[in-house]
Amino acid sequence: MNLKAITLGLAVASIATFSIAKPVAYKIDPTHTATVFSWNHLGFSTPSANFTDIQGTINVDNEKPANSSVNVTIPVSSINSNVPALDKEFQQEGWFDAAKYPNITFKSTKLETKDKKHFKITGDLTIKGITKPVVLDAVLNKRGIHPMSKLDTVGFNATTSFNRSAFGIGNLVPNVGDKITVNITTEASVAAPK
Repeated sequence: MNLKAITLGLAVASIATFSIAKPVAYKIDPTHTATVFSWNHLGFSTPSANFTDIQGTINVDNEKPANSSVNVTIPVSSINSNVPALDKEFQQEGWFDAAKYPNITFKSTKLETKDKKHFKITGDLTIKGITKPVVLDAVLNKRGIHPMSKLDTVGFNATTSFNRSAFGIGNLVPNVGDKITVNITTEASVAAPK
């Protein structure tokens, strides 16, 4: 077999491998992920709180972005408003009812992009046992080898908003704002080789 035939064979094998490439699964790094939500407080201020210890997976299909997906779990117990009494109140039945509904979840159902950098991610948000569709406006910040972990890593920012009363958390509306604005930032990496 001559060199030309070998080269052609390798090229065909590469194309075949490339064409059946599957989405890459990136595990969310909770230490570099934040979900900050804010609301209007009596017209005087716009307080915010954050969830931590966020878990989940971002599946990225570069060739067919519509096949990409996001699946996230947020423990209600991880809420931090910087006001301990409020954090405790948020756990109670009138608010998130953490004893009965310990997690908030988001599972994507549709992903759209025109440039592989800006995405509209439609998905099912479940809070307090109630599921409603929401749309995340997401931006890919960077994809590459993380200089510290040496792992293939992606980073995104995203925003969304919704009315909390739609999820059974309508306390003090309208004096305390119904609309919740959410800002998300995350890093996610492939699993380390074993």
